[in-house]
Amino acid sequence: MARQKSIVERVEVNEALKAHNCQHNSRHRIERGDKRLKVWKGRSVEYYCVACAVDIVEHDIAKLQEILKRLNQG
Repeated sequence: MARQKSIVERVEVNEALKAHNCQHNSRHRIERGDKRLKVWKGRSVEYYCVACAVDIVEHDIAKLQEILKRLNQG
């Protein structure tokens, strides 16, 4: 069976192995064991705290819904 195409970047949710700052907002600290969003950007990886990740995902869902709406218009 053929693999389904996707326009969504490679992402995953995992736990931080050490403390570090969120890449979207350096005032947001991700502590060891916290959930975070891992996003591959080309050959590098960026990590986002849950608060920033939720905003990013909600924004992208809205963009995708608008694209779907435009595609379905007669």
